[in-house]
Amino acid sequence: MSGSTSASTQSAKMKKDESFLGKLGGTLVRKKKAKEVSDLQEEGKNAINAPMLPSGTDIHPEDTLMEENAERIMLDPTSRENLKFKDLLKVLIDWINSELEEDRIIVKDLEEDCYDGQVLQKLFEKLSGRKLNVAEVTQSEIGQKQKLQTVLEAVNELLRPHGWTIEWSVDSIHSKNLVAIVYLLVALAMHFQAPIRLPEHVSVQVVIVKKREGILQTALVTKELTSTTEMMMGRFERDAFDTLLDHAPDKLNVVKTSLITFVNKHLNKLNLEVTELESQFADGVYLVLLMGLLEDYFVPLYNFFLTPENFEQKVHNVQFAFELMQDGGLKKPKARPEDVVNLNLKSTLRVLYNLFTNYKNSE
Repeated sequence: MSGSTSASTQSAKMKKDESFLGKLGGTLVRKKKAKEVSDLQEEGKNAINAPMLPSGTDIHPEDTLMEENAERIMLDPTSRENLKFKDLLKVLIDWINSELEEDRIIVKDLEEDCYDGQVLQKLFEKLSGRKLNVAEVTQSEIGQKQKLQTVLEAVNELLRPHGWTIEWSVDSIHSKNLVAIVYLLVALAMHFQAPIRLPEHVSVQVVIVKKREGILQTALVTKELTSTTEMMMGRFERDAFDTLLDHAPDKLNVVKTSLITFVNKHLNKLNLEVTELESQFADGVYLVLLMGLLEDYFVPLYNFFLTPENFEQKVHNVQFAFELMQDGGLKKPKARPEDVVNLNLKSTLRVLYNLFTNYKNSE
């Protein structure tokens, strides 16, 4: 009797469990179907909203939630892998780390390290010699944007009178827009004549997403980040050397040969010989010695570094050579000492060409 009662109880429990599992299963199935419908709707929404999206570019969830007439700019993935663009990023990162070495700030990623305004504040203060009235450390988004606002107002106030187009904003920097960050850093580097060599003709493509009447519209636009070194540094004065390169580039090798013959005619007196103009004048030693030979005087060795060991010593040598040129009655060279040290061939040729035109008849 008791066995029958036990079996009956167990059977009832099993039916109850089966009923519960059935309900649970039904609930799970309904939830799964609901999610599939939701996903399908979202997929359809994206398909409708982004009919012209460039291949390889993902639409972010927040794009579909953009307000009417809002705009979002993203770097095209293919441009991120562009070798010249990568080179530009490395040059800028190395420059920032060199400038902020005393502050023990190390930048590894421009997007992650510049968006909150801390690095940009320190960099601007170092370059301008001006202290900004901002909080040193800000964790909140509001605090970070307030700091960025102060920093960018100071930057824009400095750059606008010189004709710069402002390609950045508080929102674009804080949202880690790499193109805006690079535009800003390139402008600062050029304005303050940073002792670096920016890669020329760097362009990237950006995807611009706009929301119009509830539909996302996309366009692919090319942005030029750098031009030529001379245009970037603002040297718009033309000379005979510019004309030569522009109108007779095929004669460049002839010019280089003539310059090598000219400098060796004098440096041979010290048993020195040049075969490569771009690199052999980069440390400034041959320039200093050449000026002494051309002006017929001995340059005391304590005035320059005969075996320069770093960038600063090389710049010192080239700067000293430029001073000797001016003492000899020549105009101040258009090239910067840093350009010569950074192996900028055009700048080096311009300096030597200037010497050639003034001393070509010297014995």
